[in-house]
Amino acid sequence: MSETAADVFQDLQRAAGVILFTVTVVDREAGLARRCYSSHPVAYPVTGTKPIGSDGWSGQVLERGETFVANDTPGFAIYFSDHELINSLGCSSAMNIPVVVDGTVVGTVNLLDVEGHFTPARVAELEALVRSETPRLRKAFSEFRLQR
Repeated sequence: MSETAADVFQDLQRAAGVILFTVTVVDREAGLARRCYSSHPVAYPVTGTKPIGSDGWSGQVLERGETFVANDTPGFAIYFSDHELINSLGCSSAMNIPVVVDGTVVGTVNLLDVEGHFTPARVAELEALVRSETPRLRKAFSEFRLQR
C-alpha cells in the first residue's frame, strides 16, 4: 500500500506534538501559500490560502529559508492577522519551519502551542525532524498539487 500525503502530514503532526499543526505549499506563480493539511480543519480548512507578502516574516521564512519562532502573541501578531483565532485555540507561540528543496522553499510546517513552548532545544529537534522528513514532504506536496 502506498503512502498518501495525509499519512505523511499525520506522522509529522504526531511527532511534533503541538496544539495546532498546519502545512502549506508555496505557489509562487499564484503568489500564495496554500494550506494542504490542518489539525484543526474547521478553524483552518485545507482550502485556505494566504497571499505571499513582502514583510519580515516572508523574507525570513520564504526567501531566506530560516525558521521563524515567536514564543508569545506579540511576537507573531504583527505578521499573523489571525492571531485572535490562534489565541482562541489555546496557542500563544508559533514556529514556522521552511521546507527547502534544492535551495528553494517549497512549503512550510507551521506549529503553534502555549506561550514559551519553543525552547532552543525544541526548535533544534523540530527543525531536524522537518529536514529528515523533507523527501516525504516533497512527495506529499506533489500529490497535493496533482489533486488541485
